[in-house]
Amino acid sequence: MSQSPKQSAGRSVPTSADVARLAGVSRATVSYVLNNTAAVRISEPTRRRVREAAEELGYVPHAAARSLRAGHSRMVLMPTAHVPIGPLYSRFFNELQWALRRLDYTVVQYASVGLEADEAARAWAELRPVAVVSLGQVGLTPSGVELLRRAGAKAVITVGPQQIAGTHALVMDQTSVGRVAGAHLVERGCRAVGVVMPEEPGLEMFSVPRLEGVRAAADKAGATVVPLPLRYEEEPANELAARWRELGLDGVFGYNDEYAMLLMRALQDAGVAVPGETAVVGSDDLVLGRLLRPRLSTVHIDMVRGQELAELVDRAVRDPEAAPERRELLASRIVHRESS
Repeated sequence: MSQSPKQSAGRSVPTSADVARLAGVSRATVSYVLNNTAAVRISEPTRRRVREAAEELGYVPHAAARSLRAGHSRMVLMPTAHVPIGPLYSRFFNELQWALRRLDYTVVQYASVGLEADEAARAWAELRPVAVVSLGQVGLTPSGVELLRRAGAKAVITVGPQQIAGTHALVMDQTSVGRVAGAHLVERGCRAVGVVMPEEPGLEMFSVPRLEGVRAAADKAGATVVPLPLRYEEEPANELAARWRELGLDGVFGYNDEYAMLLMRALQDAGVAVPGETAVVGSDDLVLGRLLRPRLSTVHIDMVRGQELAELVDRAVRDPEAAPERRELLASRIVHRESS
């Protein structure tokens, strides 16, 4: 007979003492096994018996109690991205989270929409994470980093355009992405280059430095650069394509492959030949770009692996007094295909 919600809600919460009795071991052994303590040798049959007892009883360790005993948590806090960051970055952060789990960290994503700088740091600190990996959606400050440190964070790692005092930093040089794209377009003979600027909120941290990179490359060749605001929708792309010849552009950097594919399809529908009248370049080197006709030229970005970042988090947690590390996250190169 199934239990009613009232009966189920009235159940006592299983404890480590219950697990110990069922498994025929001490509470200390239960703690060693379920917390994956490597310093104590416990036979595999005993470990299996403890895990089976815990599963039978529905017991899980209390994270707060474990943190009190250890003096810190195993929680790595990652503020959630509230902008469309694209498949390349999504894969990277998924890999990072899997790698942290394999190192026995609990990854918690925190919705930080609407929080600013030190306000965000204070909200994160309330959860007492052992480390924070900030993806640049919220601007950390040195005072925010200090606040997190005082709350017990042994490591603060930032992923963004610049390093912040007191943090380990993976620096994304988005300017180089635009510079590589711009250099390719001017080498192909383009002298009036459009640069797609996504209108979706939050993407400025990527699009503005990419525009600066294209301008730097174009200036050397005496080419002009025209920013092109664009929403990721068919209608505005079609509207932009309809006035393309008025703009007089012979090349365009589409911000990334997704926007480049959107615009290229609209240009073709409007009768603008690619690459005959306009060369098109994206970035991220997505598989879909290779399936288009013409195949999409793109900027290939060599990102650090998520496993490497997870290992940096682990090193920083183990040695919180170590000097902050700085690594370049992006290396960019052009992949020349038919669209340019």
